[in-house]
Amino acid sequence: MGENRELAAAMDDCQMGQAELARRVNAEIEILTGRPGHMTDRDVRRLLAGKTRWPHAKQRLSIEKVLGRTATELGFVPRSEKAAQAPPEDPMLRRTVFTAAAGTAAAAVTGVSRRLGLSDLKRFEAEHAEIIAQDQEVGGAQKVENHAVELALRIKSALARGGAASTKVRAQLYSLTSDVTCSAAFAAIDAQARARARGHLDAAVTFAGLSGDSETQYHVWNHLSMVAGQRNDYAEVSAAADAAKSLSISKKDSLYAALAHMRNAHAQAGRRDRSAALKALSAAERSFGRRINAQRPPWIEFFDEGELDGLTSITWLRLGEPDRAEYHLHRALGAIHPDRVRNRTYYIAHLSLSQARQGDFEQACNTADQATELLGRVRGSKRTTDTLVNVRKLVVSSGTKEPSVLDWAERAQAWI
Repeated sequence: MGENRELAAAMDDCQMGQAELARRVNAEIEILTGRPGHMTDRDVRRLLAGKTRWPHAKQRLSIEKVLGRTATELGFVPRSEKAAQAPPEDPMLRRTVFTAAAGTAAAAVTGVSRRLGLSDLKRFEAEHAEIIAQDQEVGGAQKVENHAVELALRIKSALARGGAASTKVRAQLYSLTSDVTCSAAFAAIDAQARARARGHLDAAVTFAGLSGDSETQYHVWNHLSMVAGQRNDYAEVSAAADAAKSLSISKKDSLYAALAHMRNAHAQAGRRDRSAALKALSAAERSFGRRINAQRPPWIEFFDEGELDGLTSITWLRLGEPDRAEYHLHRALGAIHPDRVRNRTYYIAHLSLSQARQGDFEQACNTADQATELLGRVRGSKRTTDTLVNVRKLVVSSGTKEPSVLDWAERAQAWI
C-alpha cells in the first residue's frame, strides 16, 4: 500500500482539489442513482494515500467520469482479477446501469417524479442569470465556475429523474444546460484554465445538439474560438467562427454574425494577415450596425458598442498598431457598463499594454495602477493579470531609468 500518484497526477491535470473532486463525484452519483453521494475530502485523502485501493462501484464509476480516465489508469487496484471485469457490485447501481440502456434509469431508481414545466425552467434561468452577473463582476473565480457546474448537474439530474412536461420544455432545458456549462467554460477561460474550459465545452456541445437550438450551438462555437485563441491555434479559431457564422441564428440576427466576424478578425490578426483581419473587422462593424433591438439570452448582452471597440482594439494590438488600439480602448472604457467590472479591468490592462508598446512607459504604469485598484475584485481574471505581466516585461526590458516607472515595476512584481 502506498501513495496513489496516478490519481494525484490526474487531479493536477484537471486542476482539481480534494474537496472539489468529492463534490463532483457526489454530483455524478446523484445523476447515476438519483440520490446524492456521500464522498468527503477525507475519503479522497484515503484514496490518494492508497488506503482505499479499489473504491466501491458508484464512487469508482463517478471518479472515472469526472477525471476522464479508467480506474486502473487512476492507480486503483482491483481486489481480484474478477473484480476488474465484473459488473458493478452494488444492486442499486446494477439496476441503474441496466435500465439506462433501456432509457429508463431514473424511473427505475427513483420512481416516477414530478414532470418539469415552465416554472422549473424559469427558476433555473434566473439562477443562470445570477451566475452571469457574478462572472461579470468578479471574473473567472473558481466559485463562479463551480456554481455553473453545480447548476448544470442539477438540471441534468432533474431531467433524468422526472423528464419534461413537453418536448419544447425538454429542448429548452437541454439548451439551458448547454448555456450554463458554457458559463463554466467562460469562467475557466478567464482563469486561463484551458483544459477545464475545453472539458466543459465538450459536454456543452452534446447538450446543444440535443436542444436542436441554433443560438445554443452558436454559444459553444463562440467559446471554443476563445479557447483556441488562448492556445494560439488560429486555424481552429477561424473554423469555430465559420461554424458560428453558418448557423441560422447568425443569418437571422446580425449581432451574432458581427461577433463571429470579430472572432475571425482576431484569428487573422494572430496570423499577421492584415488584409484578411481588416476585411473581417469591417464585416463585423457592418453587421453590428445592422443589429436590431431584440430579446436575446443574457450571455450575449455583453456585446454592445463598448465591447465592439474593446474587441476591435485586440485586433489592432495583434496587428502591431498599438496607437489604433489605444483609440478604441478609450472609446470602450467610456462606454462599458459600470457593473461589468471584470471587462473594465481587462480593457484598462490592455490600455496599459498599448501605451507600453508605444514607449509611453510612465503613462502605461499609471494606467496599470488603475487596473490594480480593481484587481482585488476580479482576482479570478488571469487574462487580466497576464496582460499586466506583459506590461511589466516591456517596462523591464526597455532599460528605462525613470524612477516612477522603476518603482511601479518593483511594486508590480509583488502582485503579478
